[in-house]
Amino acid sequence: MSLTIKKMNKPFHSLASLTEVVRFFTPNWFAVTMGTGVLALVLAQVATPGGTLFALARTLWAINIGLFTLFTSLYSGRWILYPQEASKIFQHPQMSMFLGTLPMGLATIINGFISFGVPLFGSVAVDIAHQLWKIDAFLAIGCGIGLPFFMFTRQSHQLSSMTGLWLLPIVAAEVAAASGWIVAPHLIDSTQQQAMVIISMILWAFSVPVALSMLAILLLRMALHKLPPVALSATTWLALGPIGTGSLGMFLLSQQSMLLASNPIFGSFSHVVSGFGWAMGILLWGFGAWWLLLALSITCHYSRQGIPFNLGWWGYTFPLGVFTLATFKLAQLTTLSFFSTLAIVLLILLSGIWTLVMAQTVRGAWSGKLFFAPCLQQSKVLNEDREERLL
Repeated sequence: MSLTIKKMNKPFHSLASLTEVVRFFTPNWFAVTMGTGVLALVLAQVATPGGTLFALARTLWAINIGLFTLFTSLYSGRWILYPQEASKIFQHPQMSMFLGTLPMGLATIINGFISFGVPLFGSVAVDIAHQLWKIDAFLAIGCGIGLPFFMFTRQSHQLSSMTGLWLLPIVAAEVAAASGWIVAPHLIDSTQQQAMVIISMILWAFSVPVALSMLAILLLRMALHKLPPVALSATTWLALGPIGTGSLGMFLLSQQSMLLASNPIFGSFSHVVSGFGWAMGILLWGFGAWWLLLALSITCHYSRQGIPFNLGWWGYTFPLGVFTLATFKLAQLTTLSFFSTLAIVLLILLSGIWTLVMAQTVRGAWSGKLFFAPCLQQSKVLNEDREERLL
């Protein structure tokens, strides 16, 4: 109790102690790696290898690796030093959803090994990406099954309190699928290529249908119970994540389906897979465009009230980033200037949002205000005064 009160009253110029950081470190910090990583990947779409912009994107990727390593160490430290407190996350109906950000943050690093690591390290970067992808897929499957199970057995949920946070553990699998389709063509062995393409198709199906069903319920929830509280405003953007990632994944599948052509079993279906990926990617992109416009309108509505900063603001970055990547891929596949222009506009918007959110995050981390574990619920003061910062 005294530790918490002291932390709450710290002046801005004082960084939280390491003990406080470890004890109150929660997985929503991995959303920082998701947003930073996706910006690096989007910048790589317009950067010329060897150019200044490419160097900037590669630097962001390197920083992202450092952040992911740091966050993993801090969160592992919490489980080692405070296992009973750390395990309470599985009972928390909101914070537990952020466990899905771990595999999604790792996925941005894996994709970076292909975009930035291959020019630097050659085939070694591909090997690293391949092995990390296996870990990422395992974590994504665990989140996709384990967290819904806890929702059904340990947690208390109501339709009126539902937000886009429910999507986080579900979306991890389709993010891993997109990474699989990015890594696959760089593998040397054709059998491994084909296996990764097929497994990624399973991961995509493991996630997208469930996510779309949740989106239908989320629309019903917002119609019946209106928008979430202003502190949860960024959660309205999270729905763009599975839509944008699903679209990007289908465009990637359309391209990588040729890897199946040499297989006597799958070869005759490769053109069908390609067509399915193209058509599904277009449909999901259109759905994403609708949700993007809706999210922008909702954000304008919230802005009139004033939106308090919390880590949930990172929810603006990754969903917009994956939709931007899907737009770049659509521009590449169609060669239409409209999509190219739109992709650049989205990139500029993403860069501005990331800069704002990162600046606020650094400030909040330095003051110690962002280190808060709501699943502990140590005191009424802690809950009432800081619950709005939990995201």
